[in-house]
Amino acid sequence: MSQIRKKNSSDGETKPRTSFINIFFKSSKRRPSKDESRKKSNGIEVADFQPSDDTQKTENILDTAEPPTSEMELGSRMEKNEQFLQKLGRKAVSKCLDLNNCRLTTEDVAEVVALLPLLPDLEKLDISWNDLVGGTLQSVTQRMHLISQLKVLRLGSCRLTTDDVQALGVALDAIPELEELNLSWNSKVGGNLPLILQKVQEGSKIQTLELVDCDLTPEDGAFMGQLLPIMQNLEVLDLSINRNIGSSLHSIAQGLKSTSNLKVLKLHSCGLSQKSVRILDAAFSYLCELRKLDLSCNKELGGGFEDSSAPLAVLGHLEVLNLHQCSLTADDVVSLTQVIPLLSSLQELDLSANKKMGGSSENLLSRLRFLPALKSLLLNNCALQSETFTALAEASAHLALEVFDLSWNKCVGGNLKLLLESLKCSESLQVLRLSSCSLVTEDVALLASLIQTGHLAKLQKLILSYNDSICDAGWAIFCQNVWFLKELTELDISLRPSTARDCGQWFGHLLCAVTKLPKITDIGMKRWILPAAQQEELEHFHQDHRRGIHFELGEFQEADFPKLN
Repeated sequence: MSQIRKKNSSDGETKPRTSFINIFFKSSKRRPSKDESRKKSNGIEVADFQPSDDTQKTENILDTAEPPTSEMELGSRMEKNEQFLQKLGRKAVSKCLDLNNCRLTTEDVAEVVALLPLLPDLEKLDISWNDLVGGTLQSVTQRMHLISQLKVLRLGSCRLTTDDVQALGVALDAIPELEELNLSWNSKVGGNLPLILQKVQEGSKIQTLELVDCDLTPEDGAFMGQLLPIMQNLEVLDLSINRNIGSSLHSIAQGLKSTSNLKVLKLHSCGLSQKSVRILDAAFSYLCELRKLDLSCNKELGGGFEDSSAPLAVLGHLEVLNLHQCSLTADDVVSLTQVIPLLSSLQELDLSANKKMGGSSENLLSRLRFLPALKSLLLNNCALQSETFTALAEASAHLALEVFDLSWNKCVGGNLKLLLESLKCSESLQVLRLSSCSLVTEDVALLASLIQTGHLAKLQKLILSYNDSICDAGWAIFCQNVWFLKELTELDISLRPSTARDCGQWFGHLLCAVTKLPKITDIGMKRWILPAAQQEELEHFHQDHRRGIHFELGEFQEADFPKLN
């Protein structure tokens, strides 16, 4: 086979040019015949299931996937395959076929299947977020043994059918090198999990298993508990948004005791209860490598930490703890106060949307100063009171936060000075969210003063929306100084949905500032109304400064400034 060659202008010689042929085709690999493809691979019959009507539609294209008989035929087929990828807006990348969110049709899936015999070294196949894959996956799984080196298989949100998931279960044995399997957002996985993972054997190389929103049943949860002991290489387990597995958590927790390499455990919105905390506690001492724990949006969890938070302290490597919207009680907070400050590796802490902790978290927030690695702190909608806010402000002076969210805490209004004093020492803050904090004109004036003196220089996102008490004079002071934030990409000063106001003269200052902000792309100004004169200002700005900036003014007033070519 002759190589495609490209002239090198510097030395006059020719060098091979990487092409679809170079990347994907190995002429030394013989594609099995159609009959051989239906025989057993690694002892598993890969055609146990009758093809669906959609699968049958692929046969004509598959018949053309026989090995080429001439170099001309090879070139023709490779050109056709390359055109197929170009049509989808994708390029050939060595050992990777990423067709995520390509709106694949049934015919496209058939084209993918025709590619597989030419990709014997394929390691990653991603066809997630393609609804029409559902009902056609059997045509792919029947040829899975042709890509036995596959390490990553992503099939999220493909509307897989029962036949699809059953066929997948049969085919998994043909890809023993698999390290990552993502079946998230496929409801038919629920009730069929044992059929899908029945071929997983002890010593499995699977490191990542994602089953988000798969409508898993209690029986699926029990099966998972039995499966985990043989998945000793597992590092990431995501069972989020499966609200029926809470009742089988005891079995899952027993299985987790055998997954000592686990680094990420996500049980977001899994119907966990107070008892669930105690059940998980028994497994935590076996998860010494755990880096991320997500128990968020389990509203019945509140009260569970009162007597059971101590085992969290054994998670010495924990970097992310998410307890968002867990209905934490005052007693929960007291218990967590003894544990969270001991998590010295913690980098991200999310306690947001726990309104009952507002008046009882003074000690907890004060002791956050003992977390030297903390970079992200989310406390939005926690009903903080003045005492707890003061403790937080003092503790933040000892932290190098990059993300700080205090939105929907009304006590911040009129007291922002306390926090700004601490932020003077911050050289790392990139995201500051103060939405709906009842900020007043004095607050935003003090913020402008801090910005003017060169503090907050690394700020990229500043969210000040839903603070309707700030008068035009306050916004004028702010807009005159916001241009000092050279790293700023997003600014939001939108009004509440129930209000609308005319923009004051400060809008001119904002337009002037935008010309000095080289990275700004989004400015939220919902429900601010531009009078005719200011609309004309904006039009002139658009004509004089053509940049990729989006002003979100509301339903009837939008302004996109196109990027220069």
